Amino acid sequence: MESKERLGEITEKERKLIELLRSTGFGEVRVTIQDGQLVQVEEIHKSIKL
Repeated sequence: MESKERLGEITEKERKLIELLRSTGFGEVRVTIQDGQLVQVEEIHKSIKL
């Protein structure tokens, strides 16, 4: 049987991730997923090209 998330409903964590992505003007984020669940999002603040 499919979970609610698979049927198109989003979890609170997924909603927060979408809000974070929309509010990020530029940059990079790293998303960590374990057992099919969001567990951590990191904003990458500094990148230096040489």
